[in-house]
Amino acid sequence: MSGHSKWSKIKHKKAKEDAKRGKAFTKLIKEITIVARQGGGDPTGNPRLRLLLDKAKEINMPQENITRAIKKGTGELPGAQYEAMTYEGYGPAGIAIVVETLTDNKNRTVADLRHIFSAKGGNLAETGAVIWMFEKSGIIHAEGAGITQDDLLETLIEHDIRDIKQDEHWFSIYCDPKSLEEVRKAVAATGLNIDSAELGWVAKTTTSVPQEREEKVYDFLTALEDHEDVQNVYTNIA
Repeated sequence: MSGHSKWSKIKHKKAKEDAKRGKAFTKLIKEITIVARQGGGDPTGNPRLRLLLDKAKEINMPQENITRAIKKGTGELPGAQYEAMTYEGYGPAGIAIVVETLTDNKNRTVADLRHIFSAKGGNLAETGAVIWMFEKSGIIHAEGAGITQDDLLETLIEHDIRDIKQDEHWFSIYCDPKSLEEVRKAVAATGLNIDSAELGWVAKTTTSVPQEREEKVYDFLTALEDHEDVQNVYTNIA
């Protein structure tokens, strides 16, 4: 159970800054809309929507925005029709990349991504090129003192836990996707503060980035994260 990666720390800090600027609202509204369209607007019967509503509360999104996004998804209000697309490729230093997007214009999005990959020292690949290096997982990020990685593992041992990583007071818990909500509740019961709980792609094996290439890699990943159609960026960085 290895330590938390430098990119995860940077991404966590960036997410906090984006939330303060309201930038996170736009991306989350898109996701709420499409999840409501796929599974209905009632969070009690739509676990993915329930997780997104928790995230919306964490970044203090107004209830009015949340309600409007759900109604656009269920068709009660008119709105853009977003489509979920996943792209794969390689970044600087050969790192593997999976990019999840929500867009109302696929041609624009893929053209923009191809430009970012090319300009920042990577290349967009064909479908299936790198996804085999990852597996879908429940991912919970939490913070808190007074508990160790071993304590947390012992508490969660009866759940479908795949891995736990710790860096000081920051924990990342990986679990079976079907057990995400159950594990989230168990983690919250330990007294840790849940920062996020979501489904995502986790690398089966990781790679280290040479120190002299780190700045270029982080610049590339940040450019991807900043694109308005990009929801999530996953890498195999250690």
